[in-house]
Amino acid sequence: MQTRRYHHGDLRAALLTRAEQTLREKGPGALSLRELARDLGVSHAAPSRHFKDKQALLDALALAGFDRLDETLAASREPGATFADRLGGFVRAYVDFAVANAQLIDLMYTIKHDPAASEALVKAAQRLGAMAEEVVAEGQRAGEVREGPVDSIAIPVFTTLHGFASFAMSRVLSPEEVASGLDAVIAYMLRGCAP
Repeated sequence: MQTRRYHHGDLRAALLTRAEQTLREKGPGALSLRELARDLGVSHAAPSRHFKDKQALLDALALAGFDRLDETLAASREPGATFADRLGGFVRAYVDFAVANAQLIDLMYTIKHDPAASEALVKAAQRLGAMAEEVVAEGQRAGEVREGPVDSIAIPVFTTLHGFASFAMSRVLSPEEVASGLDAVIAYMLRGCAP
């Protein structure tokens, strides 16, 4: 019988990396702390030092996903760009991330609605909404977006974006339809925001 090691360099990071691989390949139902420990060659008890249970692992995975999405969206921002360019960059970055990380996005949005979701996870999801609102608010300040409560403009923009991304992630739309349809979706959003 092989003895499992208890220590592993940065076990928390390794668990999250392997959990995301499993999520991509097999879905959330296949995630198991015991299986992850076996895959990483550590004792079955070792993951419990970082995650008390599978739900804690899923929360951490979703939180890491929101952090990566935030970084991706922040990198899409071009200072001094027009509202159309800022919105277009935001939309493209979101859809690209969603398509490349479909299982993770699905987990992120499922977990954040769980009544047991951590406060950090709820705040991470709210940051995403705040980023969308800031894009709209910047457009209002520049006179490129109609007046009115920012959230009443940003919510339809974000729900349209997330709906399109969901179709792209689930392959309802082909990659060609995603590429050609994105410009039309952005134009639709811009018309809805126009003064």
